[in-house]
Amino acid sequence: MVLSQTSPMIIQGGMGVAVSSWKLASAVSKTGQLGVVSGTALDVVLARRLQLGDPAGEIRHAMDQFPCAEMVARILDRYFVSGGKLPESPFRSVPLATDQLSRDHLELLVVSNFVEVLLAKQGHEGVVGINFLEKIQLPMLPSLFGAMLAGVDYVLMGAGIPKSIPGVLDQLSQGKPAELNLDIQDAPRDKPFVTRFDPAEFWDNDLSQLQRPRFLAIVSSVTLATVLARKASGHVDGFVIEGPSAGGHNAPPRGAMQLNDRGEPIYGKRDLPDLEAIKKLGRPFWLAGSYGTPERLAEALDLGAVGVQVGTAFAFCEESGFLASIKRDVINQVRQEQASVFTDPQASPTGFPFKVLELPDTLSDDDCFNCRKSACDLGYLRRGYQREDGTVGWRCPAENVETYIRKGGDQEDTLGRKCICNALFANIGLAQVRASGQQELPLVTCGDDLHQIMRYLSTPDADGYSAESVVSQLLAGLDASELDLRSKPEWILSETELPVT
Repeated sequence: MVLSQTSPMIIQGGMGVAVSSWKLASAVSKTGQLGVVSGTALDVVLARRLQLGDPAGEIRHAMDQFPCAEMVARILDRYFVSGGKLPESPFRSVPLATDQLSRDHLELLVVSNFVEVLLAKQGHEGVVGINFLEKIQLPMLPSLFGAMLAGVDYVLMGAGIPKSIPGVLDQLSQGKPAELNLDIQDAPRDKPFVTRFDPAEFWDNDLSQLQRPRFLAIVSSVTLATVLARKASGHVDGFVIEGPSAGGHNAPPRGAMQLNDRGEPIYGKRDLPDLEAIKKLGRPFWLAGSYGTPERLAEALDLGAVGVQVGTAFAFCEESGFLASIKRDVINQVRQEQASVFTDPQASPTGFPFKVLELPDTLSDDDCFNCRKSACDLGYLRRGYQREDGTVGWRCPAENVETYIRKGGDQEDTLGRKCICNALFANIGLAQVRASGQQELPLVTCGDDLHQIMRYLSTPDADGYSAESVVSQLLAGLDASELDLRSKPEWILSETELPVT
């Protein structure tokens, strides 16, 4: 199969849990660029949106278009609350993912990803992508399937080595079963644990017309790009080369970890990607990490990139999923030159550096962090380990310390770890309410170039800006030949219509 499709110059980053919501992705796609929804934890996002009553009816309208009404009815019966739950009431929980997902959980994963992509694609002819973290493996296969049912055009994936994903996309597009090897600590290599999804067992609908989306791998080094280009299970259609100034999780510095005076990891020349070597792979690539300005876009094109991926500029625009109060506070901080971004080497349970915006009344404040009672009830960043009896267990360094140690974890791994999962839901107005009546607090991440968002305000004292204004200003100043989205650097070996096999 050959996909006839031009390469976008701007990719909107897939940020956090529903920060890159369908509304943001739709707004970007309408400009002719690549709008991207975050695929992280969409099962919980859908369940909590329904419990808030879906006041505009958009979620239920999209669910009505899912090709199995019985599945939709079961989800609505379980989670929908007419008029919305009481503010002081907790959200009903979604089951924690395991290597053996229940039928109900599979249905919720498939439908939630379908809904987010469908909403992003409605009302325009543009392309839409979905972003996943490779390290969140358990919900991956049904999530991909749900996104593909809605006609997702691109899958983007980083935070790991997604060698298996191109082949998974091939299998699912043909209605065939797919498997992923799970990263399980202490498991023997000759007996891997796997998670499996078979579309034919899920339902008996005709899947012969399911489109295989393009796959873009998000990488930080030429070594990883080379491995994926040569050894992935299927075709990798391109790369997003992400530098350490990008928001969210960053790849750790190469070599021994060294910290600056603030306690942040120090990156050096070894951490800069070799773009000449990237070019030799013959795949289109986009540059990411402080490329959210017209000058950096022009620079990326001069370096041979197809374009750039931009996160922070879109993260705080009107259409993003961040709470309006957070966006307002961030813009005011930047306006007053008081914004501070800290690359925290300990905050994330993954062990990867994580960029944190220092904001009052968030987990970036030590007093707020110390007042939170540890709980792991979402579990997306848990890691699997093999128990003594050979079965798989799950633990997270951000859970209760005693519980983590009882599961065989090292107490040192828990130092400074923060529950990013719950905090990311608080960022978007879906914070869980605890038995004490307290709500989970946010933890905001963004890139080092946060100050650049001021250029997108229409006036110095404006309260916000649109996604469309970001795109138009990024493209301002480029000449007509550079704006021709069908053009590509001469070094790209294949045609723009890349073969997908």
